[in-house]
Amino acid sequence: MRNGTITTFILLGLTDDPELQVLIFIFLFLTYTLSITGNLAIIILTFVDPHLKTPMYFFLKNFSFLEISFTSAIIPRYLYSIATGDNVITYNACVIQVFFTDLCGVSEFFLLAAMSYDRYVAICKPLHYVIIMSNSVCRILNICCWVAGLCIIIPPLSLGLNLKFCDSNIIDHFGCDAFPLVKISCSDTRFMEWTVIICAILTLNMTLTCVVLSYAYIIKTIFRFPSVQQRKKAFSTCSSHMIVVSITYGTCIFIYMNPTAKEKVTINKVVSLLIFSISPTLNPFIYTLRNNQVKKAFEDSIKRIALLSTK
Repeated sequence: MRNGTITTFILLGLTDDPELQVLIFIFLFLTYTLSITGNLAIIILTFVDPHLKTPMYFFLKNFSFLEISFTSAIIPRYLYSIATGDNVITYNACVIQVFFTDLCGVSEFFLLAAMSYDRYVAICKPLHYVIIMSNSVCRILNICCWVAGLCIIIPPLSLGLNLKFCDSNIIDHFGCDAFPLVKISCSDTRFMEWTVIICAILTLNMTLTCVVLSYAYIIKTIFRFPSVQQRKKAFSTCSSHMIVVSITYGTCIFIYMNPTAKEKVTINKVVSLLIFSISPTLNPFIYTLRNNQVKKAFEDSIKRIALLSTK
């Protein structure tokens, strides 16, 4: 973003109403605290509990790390703005915020695809699971998710760095985001807008195709199981991931694939707030409350801490 005379931006946030701002601050502070606590708990459990050393929990650990990074890139800054009334963000800070939110957001989609492939191998090829999903393969898949995310965001980001801001520096959003920045630019942004949309469609199509194909084979395999108990167990291992996939894809498709959503600024901001606050908060609870192994690992950890504190 070649800023010329503009070196700072002003973030309008969600509202100017002081009472609503207090409610938003409390809501965001609670959801952010729960998000960090829940995702950190999952990361710690996967490190300390020997039963959670499988590929499934390796990916879950990395997904939790992405969630922490994603929400931390924007929510603390917005909380600071509400608390202090300082809505000014520097040009460089804005660029960094766009980079990290986009990188973590896009990488999450590829990681969700990798997690669906892991479930496919576990259910459809159980005898070869340990060989196919070895430690080295899991690490390579995780690195590929980050690299893919970086490759996807480089084209629109490089175009964004050439945007000019002449008259307005007021961003109608609570954080730096592609579409609000494009809206206030005095450059011809049509090519960049199309690049953002194409990259979003490319990401969604590639990852969603992988997810849909994986679960199509999973469901087909599950229905072949002879006993109801086996089917229930197989569905329970996938249900948490399917819920998270539905939430993540649903909200992002609303923003990037729905043309009218870009015109309805308020709706767009509210949906973005849900993506940055609610989703990272819900995800650890979805995975833990529906997963007996994680619950048992958590209970065992609490018992160990209680024993250590009594000594």
